Amino acid sequence: MPKTAKKRQRRNRWHSPLTKESVKRFIFSSRWISALLLAASIGALYLMGNESEFYLYTIPVEGAHASLEADVVAASGLFGTHIFAADPTAAAKKISDLPEVLSAVVTLSWPNEVTIMIEEDTPVALWRDKGKLYWVTDSGALMIARGQTDGLLIMESEIETAVALSSKTENEEGETAVASLPFLPKSVLDGALMLRDLRPNIEQLYYRPAGGLSYQDGRGWRVYFGEGTDMNQKLVVYEAIIADLQERGLTPAYVSVSNQEKPYYAER
Repeated sequence: MPKTAKKRQRRNRWHSPLTKESVKRFIFSSRWISALLLAASIGALYLMGNESEFYLYTIPVEGAHASLEADVVAASGLFGTHIFAADPTAAAKKISDLPEVLSAVVTLSWPNEVTIMIEEDTPVALWRDKGKLYWVTDSGALMIARGQTDGLLIMESEIETAVALSSKTENEEGETAVASLPFLPKSVLDGALMLRDLRPNIEQLYYRPAGGLSYQDGRGWRVYFGEGTDMNQKLVVYEAIIADLQERGLTPAYVSVSNQEKPYYAER
């Protein structure tokens, strides 16, 4: 082929008009599609990261006493968190670590909805110590009372029991740790609740290690019952002693059936 012909062929190929097929191939090439998708993804992430509607600001708590809701939300660590950064499993674990909570479930929904459902360890009695009130749970755990619960039996400590709730200490590494919440002995709690069941008019009991549980009889004296689940027998012994004293015209200063095998009383 003559050189002039070759030059003319190259020139024609260079100046050939763009065809529709070549434009389509250019536009729909895999590289351009990937680049467009990447740009769209970055733009979407930027928008979601800066839009307030994707952050968790309203967090309802179900199953909690009203005064506990703020503590549950704070423990979850979810308030103000982006929906993509929220970890419901970790949040539920943190909530379950609260002494008042038995279990917790955290549910997330798009775009910014979160619900916390907890099972609260409800109190069965109130413990009064040095003027402070603590809730007593069914397991005997003590936790700071968050409000008066009507109808709960009140137990008052007659000695200083040094209830050190949430007291902080430092370990050998200098890290701050929170002391475990104290527990009321099971024999004391069981005995108190049994007395309340047997004598529904009892609204308050007293406690000291030496005499155990006691209450002020409306007839003018104190009666000591000790602790444990044999309160029914102790009440029988107690009423027999009172009947005998009244028959003889005597009024006791106090009566003790802490040991029902060896009851005693003191006269006024």
